[in-house]
Amino acid sequence: MIRVLLADDEAMVRAGVRAILASDDEIDVVAEAGDGAEAVELVRKHRPDVAVLDIRMPRMDGLAAGAEIRRTLPDTAVVILTTFSEDAYIAKALGDGASGFLLKSGDPRELIAGLKAVAEGAAYLSPKVAQRVIAELGAGTGGGRMARAAEAKEQVDVLSPREREVLSLVGAGLSNAEIAARLYLVEGTVKAYVSAVLTRLEVKNRVQAAIIAYEAGLVS
Repeated sequence: MIRVLLADDEAMVRAGVRAILASDDEIDVVAEAGDGAEAVELVRKHRPDVAVLDIRMPRMDGLAAGAEIRRTLPDTAVVILTTFSEDAYIAKALGDGASGFLLKSGDPRELIAGLKAVAEGAAYLSPKVAQRVIAELGAGTGGGRMARAAEAKEQVDVLSPREREVLSLVGAGLSNAEIAARLYLVEGTVKAYVSAVLTRLEVKNRVQAAIIAYEAGLVS
């Protein structure tokens, strides 16, 4: 079972999201919060696999709550579920370690797929958010892109050949289980490789690692 916490200041929205998740028998909503501060408290109490957070909430917003959860309870993955897709929100959430960013306007099946992907150790962005991230990666002058590529290649150079191989598959969006199957490794070994890659690249999550893989030319 994937144990989930929901945080949104609108009870009706929480009820709708809970109903969507209840349609999948592999997902169990173990707690609900009406603001970010309560979400942090309940994550500490219930230790869910995934915390699904709205951005704009009283007392503490979802971005601050997500950052605190990732800092103090790293075993709980953070997914932002919001109506707001501004670049600043996306950058802040991913920079603070969120593993997913989904829009409330998306297909309900997207939410379930996203939670399952994140619970399996992958990252997940809604298609509209992914388009914005890719557009941002391609933005700027040719010199700027070349400088980012050079920096990414320097970062990747510290990795072993196997770690670079794992990074390229992370960049392609594969989960730990999928990487294990591709490389004929046990999943625990892949998890150790991914952890080592994140540490050596000095990044907080798989999304940031995937961006480095993209800019270094490991994935198209």
